[in-house]
Amino acid sequence: MPIKQIDHGTKEYKQMVDLRYEILRKPLHLTFEASELDREKNDILIGAFEEEKILGCCLLTRMDKDSVRLRQMAVQNNLQGKGIGASMLHYAENIAHDAGYKKIIMHARKTAIGFYEKLGYKVSGHEFIEISIPHVVMAKKLSRF
Repeated sequence: MPIKQIDHGTKEYKQMVDLRYEILRKPLHLTFEASELDREKNDILIGAFEEEKILGCCLLTRMDKDSVRLRQMAVQNNLQGKGIGASMLHYAENIAHDAGYKKIIMHARKTAIGFYEKLGYKVSGHEFIEISIPHVVMAKKLSRF
């Protein structure tokens, strides 16, 4: 299962947007605004593939010189729990570290806290509502072993 960076506006990017819509937006009756997708041109776009079909994806958005924000982590429903999300997250951490970032932060859905905690992320702050569902801020310092 190759994991790689995706270029904005490509066929792979369209697959990424479609997957994020199906997993993250459609269940909440939400769509993407064109301006929102346009802002992703500056993000690090990551996808896991089997041949040419996307299995999972995530984005890294620069917050400041030391931090990036992990956003829009999605794995096809029938493949969740098979290590794809963890593999993408490790890849994203390596990319962020190699780019000089010291920390990854995220707004994690409450239902995903356990997944991120297993991978070394810590809750920092109180629960809040975002896009109509409970979230928490989570963070992890990046370092090499």
